[in-house]
Amino acid sequence: MDTSKEPSSTSNDYDVLPRHVGIIMDGNGRWATKRSLPRTAGHWEGLKAAKRVTLEASVIGIPYITFYAFSTENWKRSTQEVAYIMDLLATRLFGELDFYTKHNIRVLTRGDLSKLSEPARAAIEATERATREFTGTCVIIAVNHGGQDEIVRAVNRWLAVRTSQEPCTLETIRTYCDLPQVPPVDLIVRPGCEKRLSNFLLWDSAYAELIFYDTLWPDWGPKHLRLALDEYAKRARRFGGVPT
Repeated sequence: MDTSKEPSSTSNDYDVLPRHVGIIMDGNGRWATKRSLPRTAGHWEGLKAAKRVTLEASVIGIPYITFYAFSTENWKRSTQEVAYIMDLLATRLFGELDFYTKHNIRVLTRGDLSKLSEPARAAIEATERATREFTGTCVIIAVNHGGQDEIVRAVNRWLAVRTSQEPCTLETIRTYCDLPQVPPVDLIVRPGCEKRLSNFLLWDSAYAELIFYDTLWPDWGPKHLRLALDEYAKRARRFGGVPT
């Protein structure tokens, strides 16, 4: 869904605000192809969009926002494109430290980081360490993340420490997932025309509200986030119950 109508709110006074927003940053490659540019140019513009949306989330006061940066399936892309994305992580993640510091933004990651390049892992560790005391919006980068893979890794972590034959429960899985201290996602937004989750935050999205937009991710900015928040505020979240 797309609309040219401006969001109704121009401040951070939302009656209903999600604690955790997930964004599937889709459409970078198509954005570049439409302009006869290499796909890598779309990823660079997508990074700029993430910065714009992060700043707006910080102004509004959203506690957590997760960006789907690289999935477990994205390794199927060209060697050049994958290398460029790894290089962006290695050079730009820690390179935005002044931005995080100015806006009190904490950075965390989720996913299987063991398969990333050494420079990318080093940048992630340095960024998490440098921002760990910040108390504003927490930005989570989902990199080499797949919802199914996360559940499998959670079960294996539990099996590795289990000392008895106690059954696995919902809380068991939650405890051993990546970042169990982060609340489940309330709202998932996907730009770029597609209408699917693509293996994003499968465990934590059980009752997430879903909104899909046609606008490609590199064209996103503050007004798009506010449109999504306005739509979210209209939703009735009953978590399997009945209206009261």
